Amino acid sequence: MPSPSRLILFDIDGTLLTAGGAPRRAFRNALIAHFGTNGDEARTDFSGKTDPQIVYEIMRRAGFDDERIGTGMAELFEHYLVGLERELPQDASHRLHPGAAEIVEILASDSRVVLGLVTGNVERGARLKLERFDLWRRFPVGAFGSDDPDRDRLPQIAIDRARRLTGRPFTGADAVVIGDSPADVRCARAAGAMAVAVASGLPTRAELAACEPDVLIDSLEEWPDLLPAIGLSPDPALAGYS
Repeated sequence: MPSPSRLILFDIDGTLLTAGGAPRRAFRNALIAHFGTNGDEARTDFSGKTDPQIVYEIMRRAGFDDERIGTGMAELFEHYLVGLERELPQDASHRLHPGAAEIVEILASDSRVVLGLVTGNVERGARLKLERFDLWRRFPVGAFGSDDPDRDRLPQIAIDRARRLTGRPFTGADAVVIGDSPADVRCARAAGAMAVAVASGLPTRAELAACEPDVLIDSLEEWPDLLPAIGLSPDPALAGYS
């Protein structure tokens, strides 16, 4: 059996799924509970940002300094996660994107692949969003907004964790970042990884094309063409390939 040679890192929101309005409602309530205001949350674009980055961006515009914003950040996210756990089951828009379940299942069954996450979500938030669809267990490594507020640093964190997990000396050249935003393309570049952009989130295909990803697709339903493009030519001996 071949040893893992490819590290495939997925973004969550806009790429694998949509969580509907649940995260915004949970964020709004947490900001009010912690700061007494939700600032301009309704006008803030969350796409491609880490959860801590979103908090800093909103609260700076609301007039708070960084010391005040950083104080008790853990407590703010406790508020947020309690709200997210309450809101997600009530949101009918919380759903997987077409092709997401299929490509994750196929890659999870491929011995050449280690699956991971690179997401701006804090780790528990990522888990809540994926567990509903029984996908969390498919990702043995990951890097999260709770690891570093700078998204560009997250792929390298995931690469380092994959090294420790497998004993294989993964580098950026062995990694692929799959996401729906220009920030996903940029963070892939920061780690020397291949960038796959999926036009399934808020950024338009034209906006993604302007970032010059290595591969640009409209949907994860295109996985039969995507796999060879990322160096995984289909092998009939491997379960899941057709």
